[in-house]
Amino acid sequence: MTTLDDLPLRDDLRGLRPYGAPQLDVAVRLNTNENSYPVPEPVVEAIGKALAAELRDLNRYPDRDAVALRADLAAYLGHGLTVEQVWAANGSNEIQQQLLQAFGGPGRTALGFTPAYSMHPLLALGTGTGWVPGVRGVDFGLTVDDAVAQVRKHRPDVVFLCSPNNPTGTALDPEVVAAVLDTAPGMVVVDEAYAEFARPGTVSALAVLPGHPRLVVTRTMSKAFGFAGGRLGYLAADSAVVAAVQLVRLPYHLSALTQAAARAALAHRDALLGTVDAIKAQRDRIVAELRARGHRVADSDANFVLFQVAGDQAVAWRTLLDAGVLVRDVGLPGWLRVTAGTPAETDAFFTAMETLT
Repeated sequence: MTTLDDLPLRDDLRGLRPYGAPQLDVAVRLNTNENSYPVPEPVVEAIGKALAAELRDLNRYPDRDAVALRADLAAYLGHGLTVEQVWAANGSNEIQQQLLQAFGGPGRTALGFTPAYSMHPLLALGTGTGWVPGVRGVDFGLTVDDAVAQVRKHRPDVVFLCSPNNPTGTALDPEVVAAVLDTAPGMVVVDEAYAEFARPGTVSALAVLPGHPRLVVTRTMSKAFGFAGGRLGYLAADSAVVAAVQLVRLPYHLSALTQAAARAALAHRDALLGTVDAIKAQRDRIVAELRARGHRVADSDANFVLFQVAGDQAVAWRTLLDAGVLVRDVGLPGWLRVTAGTPAETDAFFTAMETLT
């Protein structure tokens, strides 16, 4: 049987494992930060009609620039954004890959402040971009001084900032974004995949886009919109950035069906985003209860919570799994991450936590 060792695979890919969380048949799955609430029936019907309207013309290629979808996304984001300042792709992962294809690559580097989204270094590897693992403070925070010092030291071509940060959950102080923008010689990408879940008063990097042509804000419909299966991510930036990623995007990268489904979802965003407050309530409940039980817990502006466990987190993960609850082991010694879901799922999580000694 042929193995990877028998193929002329790139040396820097040997020994690696594909990105992905375990997909297990478990009663309560709280490991991938999905929205636990199903798509409301009226929205299901609307998406179905939108898809049906496209079926007869599937012999034709879709709009390769997804202009109507981008206009809808610009309207949703606000901040005076226009269609020329928004770009869409198959999830924010593809968006960020395109950014690295355009602004990274061989001989260039990208910097991220770890622990952060684990796909960023893999995207860098896949695009031939050197990866610099920056560091955070002892409480997973990132101060202006620490961020600026690391950017000055490494002078990366691309800086990734996550706000709220995955896996820790906390949003960045806007002063950190401003300071990195003033210091970085290249592009600054603020990953706001969980922005809709942020606590009141949290400032989006969208507010500082004007006058900053090297700033990019990436978003997704997978989380708050409950559209993970639809695979739709997008960015907001200067129109020149959109022109740059169009140089590297694959032809017709967004299918007509994806565009139609996403537009229907955006048209019914009030219904889809109606679960956000309920999810935030469960997130805050998890934070408060875990702290009351004596666990160290990171502040969260996302739809998940990072919490500390006694001993080996891999053992704790397996114990919770055996109790019927799947959470995420993100590789941080002594820490696990749980998605905030429905009240019933939170109840099940707390019951499972009682099995930890």
